[in-house]
Amino acid sequence: MELLYSNILPLGTEDGQETIIDSFNEQIAKADSVEIAVGYTSAASITELEMLVEKWNIKHVCLTIGMYFIEGMPEGAYHTAIKLNQKWRESGIGEIRIVKAFKYHGKVYCFSKDGMPFSAIIGSANLGAIKLEATNRRQYELSVITKDACELAKIQEHISNLNETRCSANIAEIKGMPLVREVNTALNGIELVTSVPQANVAFYERCKTYVSFLLQLKVPKAAERHMDDGKHFTKSNINVCYAAPRSKRKARDWYETQLTVGADIYKMEGYPEKNKPFFVVTDDGYWFKAHTTSDNNKQFSAVGDELIMGRWLKGRLAAAGIVKPVNNTAEDTDRQGMITQEMLDEYGCDRLQFKKTGQTALDEDGERLDVWMLSFIGSADEQR
Repeated sequence: MELLYSNILPLGTEDGQETIIDSFNEQIAKADSVEIAVGYTSAASITELEMLVEKWNIKHVCLTIGMYFIEGMPEGAYHTAIKLNQKWRESGIGEIRIVKAFKYHGKVYCFSKDGMPFSAIIGSANLGAIKLEATNRRQYELSVITKDACELAKIQEHISNLNETRCSANIAEIKGMPLVREVNTALNGIELVTSVPQANVAFYERCKTYVSFLLQLKVPKAAERHMDDGKHFTKSNINVCYAAPRSKRKARDWYETQLTVGADIYKMEGYPEKNKPFFVVTDDGYWFKAHTTSDNNKQFSAVGDELIMGRWLKGRLAAAGIVKPVNNTAEDTDRQGMITQEMLDEYGCDRLQFKKTGQTALDEDGERLDVWMLSFIGSADEQR
């Protein structure tokens, strides 16, 4: 066995020492089969593994993840893993598995060629070690690499046992996987938005509902996103950023949305008066001022920044790893950034719920405003 290190000052690598990430990249470049069993992953490390599998034309790959079935899996990593698992299964090269029977905290990487293992890395490094991020860049890991045939056989047998149905299952077959919501960073630093503690959110959730209404998000299916029939798609309330730009020189911002409320809702008793501001507290802990505008006060938007609502809504989908923000919507000719029904289904939410809490709060001018609760929900939430 040979030790593998992290290269983190003041304990940087010395002459003759090899880092874990360099060794991993060296071994996978020689392999045609890779089997990995770790406790934790990240969306970035799963994507990095996908890239390396394609780069080195790996014929067989299996990633087994050990801690999340009991602890809960970050939604970004989960959705990234689901997509990659489907891709690997459809191409016939492998899968991603989740340990169900217990919390598996091992970290094992086994590399094979022509049906025979030739090396394995074991130690403290989870999959995140192959793609350093801000969260783990200063996290020191120590591992070893072995090329001993007897040890390799035992390691391969261990992974094989772990992948039996008594211990684990394919991630697509896992039911009731607890997900940990990612933080929506699209609202960070936005002047008119503040964060509120979850205790405050819970308080408003418990408040009596004086009036509430639902807004179903109108989006195309993935196969329809290029069909501009004038009814929705590029003119839908969440995908208006793909409509014709207001200026020939500037494309619409990807976060731009227009939440349009139908007559069946804006005619309801208790619907907010036109241009009369009120506070919104969101189900994930953000606070900002909103109002209704336009003819029949059918437009629902934040006060002072037309992108806030989109940053809240689309930012959650982006944080979950379901869609990537688009820098220039005019250049996104494939409309990969367009929100589709499949994306909302994957996230498990497809409508907004507005609830008047009966509470009030003072604004910066000392005016007392109503507080409404804004939630991103699915049909199952509506039935509860």
